[in-house]
Amino acid sequence: MKRLISLSAISLFAVCQLMAFEKLTIADITSGKFAATLISEIRPVPNTNQYACVSDDQTKIELYSFKTGKQVQTLFDANNTQGELIKKVDGYILSPDGSKLLIQTATKRIYRRSFTAEYYIYTIKSRKLKRLSVNGPQQSPVWSPDGHQIAFVRANNIYLVKLLYDNAESQVTKDGKPNEIINGIPDWVNEEELSTSSSLVFTADGTMICWIKYDERAVKEYSLQLFKGSHPTHKEFANYPGFYTYKYPKAGEVNAQVSAWAYDIQSHKTNRLQVPLDKDDYMPRIKATLDPNRIIVFTLNRHQDNLNLYSVNPRTTLSQLIINEKADKYVEEEAIEGVIISQNSIILPSDRDGFMHLFEYSMNGTLKRKIGNGKFDITKVYGYDEKTGDVYYQAAALNSHDRQVYVAHKNGKTERITRREGWNDAIFSGDFQFFVNTWSDYNTPYRYAILTNSGKEIVGLESNESLKKTIVEYGFSKREPFSFVTREGVSLDGWMVKPLNFDKSKRYPVILYQYSGPGSQQVKNSWSSGSMGQGGAFDSFLAQQGFLVVCVDGRGTGARGAEFEKCTYLRLGVLEAKDQVETARWLSTLPYVDASSIGIWGWSFGGFNTLMSMSDGSAVFKAGVAIAPPTNWKFYDSIYTERYMRTPKENPEGYEDNPIQRADKLSGALLICHGMADDNVHPQNSFEYAEALVQADKDFREIYYTNRNHSIYGGNTRNHLLRQISNFFIEQLKK
Repeated sequence: MKRLISLSAISLFAVCQLMAFEKLTIADITSGKFAATLISEIRPVPNTNQYACVSDDQTKIELYSFKTGKQVQTLFDANNTQGELIKKVDGYILSPDGSKLLIQTATKRIYRRSFTAEYYIYTIKSRKLKRLSVNGPQQSPVWSPDGHQIAFVRANNIYLVKLLYDNAESQVTKDGKPNEIINGIPDWVNEEELSTSSSLVFTADGTMICWIKYDERAVKEYSLQLFKGSHPTHKEFANYPGFYTYKYPKAGEVNAQVSAWAYDIQSHKTNRLQVPLDKDDYMPRIKATLDPNRIIVFTLNRHQDNLNLYSVNPRTTLSQLIINEKADKYVEEEAIEGVIISQNSIILPSDRDGFMHLFEYSMNGTLKRKIGNGKFDITKVYGYDEKTGDVYYQAAALNSHDRQVYVAHKNGKTERITRREGWNDAIFSGDFQFFVNTWSDYNTPYRYAILTNSGKEIVGLESNESLKKTIVEYGFSKREPFSFVTREGVSLDGWMVKPLNFDKSKRYPVILYQYSGPGSQQVKNSWSSGSMGQGGAFDSFLAQQGFLVVCVDGRGTGARGAEFEKCTYLRLGVLEAKDQVETARWLSTLPYVDASSIGIWGWSFGGFNTLMSMSDGSAVFKAGVAIAPPTNWKFYDSIYTERYMRTPKENPEGYEDNPIQRADKLSGALLICHGMADDNVHPQNSFEYAEALVQADKDFREIYYTNRNHSIYGGNTRNHLLRQISNFFIEQLKK
């Protein structure tokens, strides 16, 4: 085995074909046996070549050198503090000067990005640990630039703690109330669809707090029924069910009204900032600058095709439009998330020329330069070095499945600074001289290394050698990429997992996995590729049951430019379903495919597209599994749905073509699975679809998971779910 571990990943898979291996089980998969070792919570220390991260046992926060990769200091040790005691670290936030830490523990998740936690202020030099507040858990704390104050949210109100005054706590807002007014943190739909969990900043001099307020009183409520259940058990619902009720604006319905506010810490005065905004508009971000008289407030119209960046003076409350970004169909959410504001520049991602490139503006809105000129998407922005003018970013420049790290110099020259094909990501040092590179490919787990900003490797940090050995022992199948052209002349890319001891003279049943949502990618040369993570362990399990497992990214998916991604605009599911049907037809032409036994499955949008693909009249799928599927876009949230579909009133034809309306055309055996407490895709979707199938006299199966959210996990739940998927396909496709 030692000789095997020294071989390349491809050689390992080749040898694996000839050797006996351990049998893959779903219990092994859901236990995390095949999870890669990750280096988590890496935080570069500003303006230095050092970074901090949490220890594997979550009891320490350690400081490392980018130059050597070696530990230089223990910043925090839960077993060696003065004052309070905690057992483990869930997260941390460095103070701006690096002298203190906010330690996060006792975390309780709310939605996808939000959570409450108990935070502690830790002074590194004295090892003194003290609670941030004794009045209850906190949300989204923010350091003031001088490190002397911390603002946070509790129960929809903003609070301020002054460290120089013995951590004196004061309440900034008093109108916050659940399901009515939210200060400083987004409501459900803004958090979920605009990728943010904080709407709160200090001014550069720390004298003012600025935030976004969400007035959701007019937003309609949705109630999820809760039962006693298990893992966790809700004893209060032992005899009668209870309800979790929250504000959820569906497509075309009333959204929360948003506004921007400022609070003067010395005078205690609160003023509304004069940011132009229509009633239905959004404020996707509020950002600080290095100028004490300026913050940046983003606004986005309800159609999401017009993004504005306003420079706002929090003292005078006056605003000035500095950047306006218009899009033909919609401004991508990733573009909003990727904006970088430095001392003298604003970097804005935009696909205005057909591909996602970067545009550098001055702080008064003058366009200075464009970064990226090729027919490829820039997929992530890492940072802007103010001293040199260098911009570091990730791009799909080699092909849509690959990611490399690049630097764009001020003189216009661009350099690729990662060398290995596959999937590269980066975390740069505060001085931009080094970065932690995470690399993987289809068949190789994550490898962490420190590189210089020219791409020279200094030291390897983690290469998951133990996991490499494990995947050989368990006979993971190699993921093989392919491409084909549909009958409509569209070139599509995919990957395939074949059973071990594959015999091309035999015909195999196929399971087609897909997600298919706008801008998404499942076909990527990364260890994260695959249906359930862990290097596609579940796909290898299905392959060991005798299936070919295939995945194809159809039209609407990402990293192939704006035209390919946005061609599904106003008609979600039509082209996406066609492309999965075309995939099945193409697979049917392969000599080793059993054309009469092709299945399809997916989760969330993938569940929706499973139903659309099985109901287009082609009857190419013998079976399908739809997990947590949207079945009518009128049931889904406003921001996501209207970005791609506009409102039901504006686009009735687009909304009318959905799985419920196609119920009488369903062909093939179907299993529907849904969490009963899914706050994202409500179980209403599956309930209404099931009724449509009943009235269309269509047979189907359905499984509902008590108290489970969109991810359907907890206790033995995930193990049970994956077994239902695999058993259903075995039963339906291997008769």
